[in-house]
Amino acid sequence: MTATTFGRAAQANRYRDDALATASPAALLVMLYDRLVLDLQRAEQAQRTGDRQTAHTNLVHAQDIVAELQSSLKVDAWEGAAGLSSLYTWLRSELVATNLSGDAERTAACRVDIVEPLAESWREAALQHLSGASGAGVA
Repeated sequence: MTATTFGRAAQANRYRDDALATASPAALLVMLYDRLVLDLQRAEQAQRTGDRQTAHTNLVHAQDIVAELQSSLKVDAWEGAAGLSSLYTWLRSELVATNLSGDAERTAACRVDIVEPLAESWREAALQHLSGASGAGVA
């Protein structure tokens, strides 16, 4: 690795770290879901090509993200939170099962049927929150 390449990598890492440190809770939630979708896409592709190690790495990371989402969920803060917590519990166990079975279709179903719709819903909610917050000070 050349000094220039190393410098670019360090800048990219610093940019990412700064973005995470200054992101709103809504933006962090969207980032977690985006990474969860990416992990599941990578795992599915690896399962389809027989690359069990890459699939395993991505599925374990996906499980960690779901665990973080669940642990940060305030179950008594809103009516649907308990149901979402139950869904997270199911999703974590499903991701373990897809990892053990190597079933790319099952991984794809988790992504397409569960994670992507949730990611889109949270993205819309974050955008509404941001537009409401930015419009609150304008009169």
